[in-house]
Amino acid sequence: MKRLCLLAVALISVLSSFRIVAAADDASAAAAKPIRVAVFDDAGVSDKVAGLIELLNTHSELRVTKVDGNDVRGGKLTGFDVVLVPGGSGSKEAAALEESGRREIRTFVERGGGYLGICAGAYLASADYEWSLHILDAKVLDRAHWARGTGDVEVSLTEAGQKLLGARADRETILYWQGPLLAPAGKPEIADYETLGTFATEIAKNGAPKGLMPGTTAIARGTFGAGRVFCFSPHPERTPAVQGQVLKAIQWAAGR
Repeated sequence: MKRLCLLAVALISVLSSFRIVAAADDASAAAAKPIRVAVFDDAGVSDKVAGLIELLNTHSELRVTKVDGNDVRGGKLTGFDVVLVPGGSGSKEAAALEESGRREIRTFVERGGGYLGICAGAYLASADYEWSLHILDAKVLDRAHWARGTGDVEVSLTEAGQKLLGARADRETILYWQGPLLAPAGKPEIADYETLGTFATEIAKNGAPKGLMPGTTAIARGTFGAGRVFCFSPHPERTPAVQGQVLKAIQWAAGR
């Protein structure tokens, strides 16, 4: 009897070891799989998207494909892990997607896909316009002065922001190009977002009021259904010192 008990314990130990090894192998395989990124490129997208795609293609773990409104409306996002909407004009990007395309993105994220919005893509993700996606529980402050100017700004990172983005300091300089000044929208049907960075300095040209921009959300992450949403108001992809943060954001949005 004692021998049988010892054999049973040994068998359980071996099976447990197999499970641990199998789980580790599954995790390694998932990490080794490329992240499939759909970059939206249609009316309303800045011509600077070419530089963004060039940057993304320097990362061997990414598989980057351009998609337009027809592709999105046709259901092609199902073949991707993350959809990236770059800078330009949020309202024009929304128009290029049309209502059915915006619905496709919402469904894609809700079912577990990732979304990365940069500048105009952050406007699009917000819950503040009739044409926006309503996947990030954020409103846009001072909508009347969206054209508040361009230039370098200082962004203060939270501890979580530093860790996720791999930043060495809690403050960094990033190019700003009239991105949204985000604040919580308080929509009960959307999960609250987490602020990872706030504007520490401001740009207030073209009649924009001074003193409003500092303290507003510059970098945010949130969830929508089973998916993840990440937004930059400024442009890390056009700021050489922090370009690597785009990859970090994609990895997080993809659940990696």
